[in-house]
Amino acid sequence: MPTTPSPAIEDYLKTVYAHTEWQPEAITPSGLAAALGVAPSSVTEMVKKMAAQGLVQHVPYGAIRLTEAGRTRALAVVRRHRLIETWLVREMGYAWDEVHDEAEVLEHALSDRLLEAIDARLGRPARDPHGDAIPAADGTLASEPAVRLDEAAAGHVGRVIRISDRDPAVLRELDEAGVGPGSELRVADRADAASVTVVVDGTTRAIATEAAAGIWVSA
Repeated sequence: MPTTPSPAIEDYLKTVYAHTEWQPEAITPSGLAAALGVAPSSVTEMVKKMAAQGLVQHVPYGAIRLTEAGRTRALAVVRRHRLIETWLVREMGYAWDEVHDEAEVLEHALSDRLLEAIDARLGRPARDPHGDAIPAADGTLASEPAVRLDEAAAGHVGRVIRISDRDPAVLRELDEAGVGPGSELRVADRADAASVTVVVDGTTRAIATEAAAGIWVSA
């Protein structure tokens, strides 16, 4: 295993990990290429390199899975990313829809010493601005049973655990609707396939099904 971390390998490992963090199906090479916006041939070469380093398991045309070493490396990058997002929101005045791209850059540049200082200054936060759990320095990660909002039945009552940060526009819309990590809501209606009707703080809101697919509530 190389002593100097490779930003490219770190991005691949983080993406493989993120794919299975909230659902069980392992990522395929084509799925990895789409998620990273790279050519399938680039994925093929990088996966071979990571497999040679003992970071992933992969058979031709099959799914890609992290080894224990790969998971450890991936969680270290995830920790950096989520701590940086939290720091940008709490200390630097960023909104929660503005931090993802900044964190993508900074996660490869910060020293371990600075990351530890940020963690301490923030009071060892357990979750980032989107509700995602922040891995501890030893790699442990808190988890909580959850269901995707677009799959929750009418009448389901739960607390928003996390919201995907993949679409800043959705984050802004949810912020305006008063929906965020920690919000208590009740699914009021599932009759319309295009949206999920919820009640938040006594107010009825219609959330587009596509947006609801990125919201996880307590099971």
